[in-house]
This record gives sequence, structure tokens and C-alpha cells, in this order.
Amino acid sequence: MKIDGNITKPLATPAGEKTVRSQTPATSSGKESASADEVNLSSTGQLQAMRSSMSESPVDTAKVEAIKQAIAEGRFKVNPEAIAEGLLNDVRDLLKNQKN
Repeated sequence: MKIDGNITKPLATPAGEKTVRSQTPATSSGKESASADEVNLSSTGQLQAMRSSMSESPVDTAKVEAIKQAIAEGRFKVNPEAIAEGLLNDVRDLLKNQKN
């Protein structure tokens, strides 16, 4: 997928989102022209749903503290295979939930 600044018409904004545009002067070859940047801000309902789903996940504070201590002492070893497997599992879960 290629992303560039050649968008000729604005994208549709889903209900509950706000669109913010800014005019930025472009100064290529000494000439000034205005280009529009656009940012969509999600409604607070989506943020609240994310917060509640995160609060349902228990956090092992003892494990967090042990990892912090290992990092501070230089004993923490990164396991790239475990990270990759975790990311793949998360993507699988997201895709599975998206189909439902």
C-alpha cells in the first residue's frame, strides 16, 4: 500500500468522529502553496470500550517488578521468538474476532 499526499477528495468520516484540518504552507522551489492535513479523532465511547477491556486483563505486578529489576541490573534477555509468537497470536485473535 502506498501512502502519498495526492488525495483529491476528503475521506468519509464515520459517525461520532471529528475531523481536524490544518493548512500547512509548502515551500518547495520557493513558492508557497497550502496543503490540507486531516486527523480523525475517535469518540470517547471507543476509548471507554478499550479501557474496560484493558481493565479486565489482570496484571501480575510482582512479575512486572521482577522484569523492571532485571532490566535495571542488565539481566533481562529478550526472546525474539516468544515476542513473534505473541504478536502472531494477537493478530490471529483480532482476525478471528473481526470475522464474528
